Amino acid sequence: MRAGMVLVAGWLAVLFAAGPAAAAPAGAAAPGPSAYLAEQLRHDPVYVTDQLPRAVPRSTAPDFAAQARRLGVPAYVVVLPDLSGGLRSGLLAGIHDHLGRKGLYVALSESRLSEVQTYGVSVPGAQDAATATRYELPYDATARETFRHFVDVLTSGRAAQRAEAARAAYGGASAAPEPPPLHTTRTDREDQSFLTGVVVAGVPLTALLIAGYAGRRWRLRPGRSGTKAARAARRVRPAAPLGALALAGLLAFTATRVFDATTTGDGSVPTAADLRARIDRVAGGLRHDPLYVDPESPSPLDAAEQARLRRRLAALPVPVLVAVVPTSLDDESAGNKDLFLASLHDRLRRNAVFVLAEPGSGSLDVADHGTHLKTGALEAASREPAAGPNPADALAARLDALVAAAATAPVSAADRTPPAPAPPPAEDPAAQQALPGLFTGDFRPGLFIGALAALLVFGLVVAVRSAVRWLHGVRARARDTAASPVEPRPSWLRRTARVECAALGAELARSAELPEAARRRAWECLDAAALLIDGDSDGRPDADATSASLACALVLARAGRAAVAEPAAPDHVCYRNPLHGPAAERERRRPGRGSTPPPRPVCAACRETPGPILRLYGSDGTGPRRYAPYTVHPGPLARLVQGTGIDQLTREVRESFGVN
Repeated sequence: MRAGMVLVAGWLAVLFAAGPAAAAPAGAAAPGPSAYLAEQLRHDPVYVTDQLPRAVPRSTAPDFAAQARRLGVPAYVVVLPDLSGGLRSGLLAGIHDHLGRKGLYVALSESRLSEVQTYGVSVPGAQDAATATRYELPYDATARETFRHFVDVLTSGRAAQRAEAARAAYGGASAAPEPPPLHTTRTDREDQSFLTGVVVAGVPLTALLIAGYAGRRWRLRPGRSGTKAARAARRVRPAAPLGALALAGLLAFTATRVFDATTTGDGSVPTAADLRARIDRVAGGLRHDPLYVDPESPSPLDAAEQARLRRRLAALPVPVLVAVVPTSLDDESAGNKDLFLASLHDRLRRNAVFVLAEPGSGSLDVADHGTHLKTGALEAASREPAAGPNPADALAARLDALVAAAATAPVSAADRTPPAPAPPPAEDPAAQQALPGLFTGDFRPGLFIGALAALLVFGLVVAVRSAVRWLHGVRARARDTAASPVEPRPSWLRRTARVECAALGAELARSAELPEAARRRAWECLDAAALLIDGDSDGRPDADATSASLACALVLARAGRAAVAEPAAPDHVCYRNPLHGPAAERERRRPGRGSTPPPRPVCAACRETPGPILRLYGSDGTGPRRYAPYTVHPGPLARLVQGTGIDQLTREVRESFGVN
């Protein structure tokens, strides 16, 4: 009787114990990432995810720990992927609830500082330091640089001031400027290479062209055509290209010092252990369970859904292994899902249909490795449209449809279904972070554009110089028109000649220290001019003095004033218009005209742009009075075209008046 009562009591206990379990809600939530992360932080206060080895290798955890020790309070740091634009709200609170330890809790992603909370400790300025860090750092700051900056601001004692300054600088208007980037990208390097090519080719070539043009102009200047100038030109010609090459080398060396970045990012390169850590973790879970759900990410499958999927996967005739884990461009496979599934197969050494389920998007990727299962129906089931607005909510339904398709999918003969080609390996992280050389890529196009730019700049320089010279000539010609008209009236010649003679006499009276030769020339010019104006040595005016005589008097008066002002003034005047004054240069030869007279003296303006011949009013003996070139009018002035100098002209004037 007693034994029976004990047996009944035992069965009742079993029934009462099983009742609550059977009555558990079908949608019970699976353990979240907070409990998993708290368990990891229980062993190490810094947890770095294994899902971001290319951005935040797990081997950098000691660097985070070293920065955390600077805070002086217990600090717990987690670095997790930021796949959905932000970590789950309340993550740190959940971690603290499971961990139960006081301290400063910090959550970071690969791109930003996500959350900062304090529990049981006083850390003044923690939130201000987080605000300043978010505003002050650019978008390309890594997790290591972000955490180091946060610690620097928090330990500076000026967290509140820096937060206010950062808000004012970067957090005001919608178009507030961004902080300058920290790292050089591959696009930046291409721009740097192009700019270097433009500068290395353009600047030296521009200098060479302008120097050659200026040297040619210098050699053509009056007084520079002798052997001394020729020897200087021979020395400069080979030196100019060498100087341009030296300048190009200097610019290239300077560019290597300015654009000295060799890698992009903070220089952390993942180790082989970093790259295989997640593969080992997921493969270890699939080795004993056909369904693996990433413990770091919020699961789209509740506990009941996970249990149902495990039962159905275990009952399949062909092994189907499902991994519910996120992927990104910073994971070990650089976001290549086929490569991730192939790596799982290689690690497990087991033939199976591998399924990768994205918890964030709800997408499914299927890869058959060695089962020869016709996966067409499975792939069609994996592409079933989502039932709700959130694709992840339909993940359980998609997985159920995929399992149902796998249960009925036929197995083909091995010889009829060739194995899928192996996906290409992911890019080596070290090569991915390494920047191309400065003198590669767009450097050659930069050289070409730099050469074109040099030619353009040289053309602009020549054009501007020519325009300036033209404007200067126009202004000079406009200034000289009043003093040296091309067709002067006889009355103007008489009036101007008298004024110039009076001025010459006054200058001679004031110049006591004038050299004898210059004084003699000036006096001879004054005497000859007076003879031409007055008509004879007695001073009787000559009303019939011709324009040629008056023009000759004006030329001599100006030549005398030039001798007073410059004792070394040349003996010749401009033959094209003698009213221009002394001529220290010779006109340019005109090529291609056979035998030509020797170059005649001209002024500087007429050498650059030959002006018109002086025309005088009067009769040349062949017809009525009219304006004609001075060379056809009778008198000594016409001899200037033959190279007659001032001294000879004064002698001929005196001889024509019978004055010795």
